[in-house]
Order: sequence, then structure tokens, then C-alpha cells
Amino acid sequence: MPDVNMDFLSLLDHYYKIFQNMSVFKALVTVIIYLLLAKAADIFIDRILKRLAGLTEFGLDDKIISSIHGPICWTIVLLGVLHGLIWLKLGPPWGIVFPGIAKTLILFTWWITAIRTANWLADHSLPLMAKSGDIGRNIFFLFKNIIRIAVLTIGILWGLAIWNVDLTPLFASAGIAGIAVALAAKDTLANFFGGVSIFVDKSFKVGDYIILDTGERGEVVDIGIRSTRIKTRDDILVTIPNSILSNSKIINESAPVPRFRIRVPVGVAYGSDLEQVENILVDVARSNPLVSNIPEPRARLRLFADSSINFELLCWVNSPRDKGLAIHQLLSAIYKRFEEEAISIPFPQSDVHLFSPKDQVSSQ
Repeated sequence: MPDVNMDFLSLLDHYYKIFQNMSVFKALVTVIIYLLLAKAADIFIDRILKRLAGLTEFGLDDKIISSIHGPICWTIVLLGVLHGLIWLKLGPPWGIVFPGIAKTLILFTWWITAIRTANWLADHSLPLMAKSGDIGRNIFFLFKNIIRIAVLTIGILWGLAIWNVDLTPLFASAGIAGIAVALAAKDTLANFFGGVSIFVDKSFKVGDYIILDTGERGEVVDIGIRSTRIKTRDDILVTIPNSILSNSKIINESAPVPRFRIRVPVGVAYGSDLEQVENILVDVARSNPLVSNIPEPRARLRLFADSSINFELLCWVNSPRDKGLAIHQLLSAIYKRFEEEAISIPFPQSDVHLFSPKDQVSSQ
């Protein structure tokens, strides 16, 4: 009887050890299943998604799929490891270390992918922005570096959170440092956010002709981090802090379309043929190469003045930079045509009457 009991206890101990080893078997099977899922995802992305992306005309979708291809597969594998560790039920410290390593590897995989994707997007967007003149080069690099710092900071904080590091002292120190920096660099921050508001509002861009509320007119040559520079027609560079510019009234002569209307006032003498004058003004405008034919030039009668009949020639030039030269050419051509057609251009005259003392006495 004792031998039978011993055999039964030995059998129970044997099956108990097998049952204990089943956790390792379950963990191994779990990892294998996730490996198969990772391979299936690899085949799906490589043979279906990449082919679909290749049918489009855009290159962005191809780059994004290529960037996330590897991270998706590795994430599935690492998730399988995490799931397998649940079956093993490891005690401390390995029950914390191994899952933490797996989570950190997942974070690191997507962290590197985010940085590479951001750099690729920035490098391919810079030529387009420089060509269109939407934003200054230094502001673009500033945003690029801000994105890098943001991704880096988020990754570090997430990694510390995975390992249960208390971030309260870090946030408290960062808040105190942020207040000190904000007070010390108040004007710099105001100019920076002024530049951001200019970029977001798109009130003007590099290459536009603007008029400031102080009267300066010029071409925007640079939108910087701290200030914006415009070059006047006298080739003088005017630098305006962004904080002031963002709160000022700006007239953009290049928006919403670069075509710009000019007004040329012309006065003729009373008795002139008004229809002939109007035809001459329109004909002069049409023959000028700087003047756009769409919309067509037009002449308008504006005023019966004291010594002249005032007309205004309205026409359009293709760019605000042609304003001064076009007005000069139009006035010269109008003067020549008026001379040829015998049309008088009046000017103010005064009659002075001189009296001698004898005339004054006789008049009395």
C-alpha cells in the first residue's frame, strides 16, 4: 500500500512539473504566432500597400509606407514578446526589467521613425517654400529644429514613464526655468510669436510689395525670426521687429493677385474734344508693353476744375514693381500725343495789373 501511494505521489509531481513548464510552452507558442503575424504584415505591406502607393502621382505615400514598414513588423514581434512574458509570470526584478526593455524598444523604433520622417518632410518642403516665398529660410529651420526638439523631448519623457521614473521634480524645475527665460527674453519671444503670426496669417510673403502704416513702401526680402526686412525703391533696407509689424496696418500691393492698378491724372483745356482725349489716353495705355490688356485700360472724366477738365487714366500693370516706370512712360507718351493732336494742357495763370500814381489820382 505505501508503494502505491508513493507511485501516485510521484506521478502527481511529474504532471505538476509538466504543468509548470506549460507556461514556457505557451509563451513560446505566443511568440511564434506573433512572428507569423509580423510576416503576414510584411507581405501585406510589401505586395499590396506599396503597389497601391506606386499607382499614385505623389511620392509622400511611398515614403510613409517605406518608413513605417519596418517599425510595424518589429512592433508586432515585440508585442508578442510582451504577451509571452505575461504567461511566464516572472517575479521581481525580471518581471519589471524584461517588459520595460520590450516597451523601450517599441518606443525607440517609432522614435527613430518619427525623426527620420520629420527630417525627410522638412528637406523636401524647403525647396518648395523657398521657391514660393511663403516663409523665410531661417524661420523654416527654426520650425524644423523645434519639431526635432519636441520629438526628442516626448521620446525621453515617454521612456522615463515606462520605467516609472517620477517626473514631478523635472516638470517643476522646467516650469521655474521657463518663467525665468520668459522674463529675460520677453522682447525676443514677442518678436518670435509675431513672426509666427505673420506666417500663420499669410498677410504677406517674401517678394510682395507692401506699404507700412508709416508710409514706407518696398519689397519684402526676408521674414526672419526676430524681424522682417523690406527693400525700398531707393535700395534702402528697412528692418521692422515682428512684434511691431504684426500689430501694424499693412497694405499688400501684391495680394490677392500680383496685378496692380495705377491711376494717371491728366488735365486738358476747356474746349477740347472730350471723346478724342479719352481715345488718346486709352490708345497710349494699350501701346505700352508694361500695361496689361486684361482688364482693358479705361479713361474716366473726373472733374470740371477751375482751369482744366480733369481725366484719370486707369490701367493695370503685371507687378507693383512696374508702377513707377509705367506712370513715367504713360505721362511721356500722353504729352507727345497731345502735342501731335494740338490738345492743350492748361496750367494756372495770373493776370497782374499795374497802375501808376497818376492813374490812381485821376480815378479818385
